[in-house]
Amino acid sequence: MRAFFVCEEIRGIIGMSVLVTGGAGYIGSVVVEALLGKGERVVVLDNLSTGHREAVARDAVFVEGDMRNGELLGGLFASHEIDTVMHFAASSIVAESVSDPLKYFDNNVGGAHGLLKAMVGAKVGRFILSSTAAIYGSPESIPITEEMPARPLNPYGLSKLMIEQMLAWHDRAYGMRYVCLRYFNAAGASAVHGEAHDPETHLIPNALMAAKGTLDRVDVFGTDYDTRDGTCVRDYIHVQDLADAHLKAMTFLQAGSKSAVLNLGSSVGNTVREVIESVRRVTGKDFPLAYSERRAGDADRLVASAGRACETLGWEPKKGDIDTIVGDAWAWMQAHPNGYD
Repeated sequence: MRAFFVCEEIRGIIGMSVLVTGGAGYIGSVVVEALLGKGERVVVLDNLSTGHREAVARDAVFVEGDMRNGELLGGLFASHEIDTVMHFAASSIVAESVSDPLKYFDNNVGGAHGLLKAMVGAKVGRFILSSTAAIYGSPESIPITEEMPARPLNPYGLSKLMIEQMLAWHDRAYGMRYVCLRYFNAAGASAVHGEAHDPETHLIPNALMAAKGTLDRVDVFGTDYDTRDGTCVRDYIHVQDLADAHLKAMTFLQAGSKSAVLNLGSSVGNTVREVIESVRRVTGKDFPLAYSERRAGDADRLVASAGRACETLGWEPKKGDIDTIVGDAWAWMQAHPNGYD
């Protein structure tokens, strides 16, 4: 077994960097912002298929390219002293994964394979995965704990589970240590970075666009779920709390800790209708709703217990209230009416 980690005294002297794949995307850009705020050197790799060049912080090194390009990755690791990888780059739309699973296994699993191969070649041995509570499928009880069986209902969740399994084998064979952070609905914004997808499939930004008048309605998919008001329950986590967890996971690995799989959540969760009411409350605007059938692959409730993450990383969500999450997203949208354009 080969040990890849670099001691922190050497790291400080030679100025090691963190590679953030998908750093031009929503969560990745906020994590890059947090890393730079802590004085870290950051290299961003993104193919800009869904990310925004304008979302990459000026102080980060930007490399445009795809993780499946082995030659590009080899050159990237040879050119930069990287000792930690934070992996966000992935396709992530549940319904699309059901209709086009090939895309998700190619991009998510194939991309991760290419990245891991390059890391082994460069002897880079710390990996932090942006994973998902969709791995659990429809759990038998709430909140979800890490001990519950992984039974994904869609190819997106399965693709993330496959990456987690790949990491476990890489730890065993090569000593590559990792933290898999399983969370569900990232939401909110920092003052600088927010959510700007095209198409936008997430509830909070769509409801905010309806409040602003750029959407004529909000679609509600399914009202017959086994929940308190018939709509899906999801665990909404502020993107800055997620960024803090990723930084703490890096510190955890730098200390020589063993690999870990951790949930990030609030243990509360909100229904679709509760989120819509929060948007109306925060914005002071009303907007019409359109009800339709359930989407394929959607579970009734997904709320993750974060007890192990709190204990292991010393992490605690500071902005978990749904009105705070919606309020920060609304402030960013008002300050950036055209997104990153």
